[in-house]
Amino acid sequence: MAPPTPDLAAILPQIAFNAEGLVPAVAQQHDTGEVLMLAWMNRAALEETLRTGEVCYWSRSRLRLWRKGETSGNAQHLVELRLDCDGDTVLLLVDQAGVACHTGRRNCFFRAVRGGHLETIAEVVIDPQTLYRR
Repeated sequence: MAPPTPDLAAILPQIAFNAEGLVPAVAQQHDTGEVLMLAWMNRAALEETLRTGEVCYWSRSRLRLWRKGETSGNAQHLVELRLDCDGDTVLLLVDQAGVACHTGRRNCFFRAVRGGHLETIAEVVIDPQTLYRR
């Protein structure tokens, strides 16, 4: 069954984009609660994500839309999109295929301050050279 057609005209005005036309988007694994990454979305990225169910972001370094997994194959499938109370942050509950981080780790939050020092708390799952050899 196809996903329901989103009412973009009702949804998008509720989102408070910043001066650059962007909103922070936190991606979280829908079934475990694991926080995977933070990225940015513009209006076009949000529209595409809601329309297709495949998560799309705005790449500030490439200055273009970036479909998660387009080079690595590790796509994010949207389960639910939520807005915070102010509408200035988006929470994406996703089903992550493979790893979320470009370093080859499951998520981007693999370093923690422990005992007053920054410590790596998650190892590489897949070598980035292998990951991006597509």
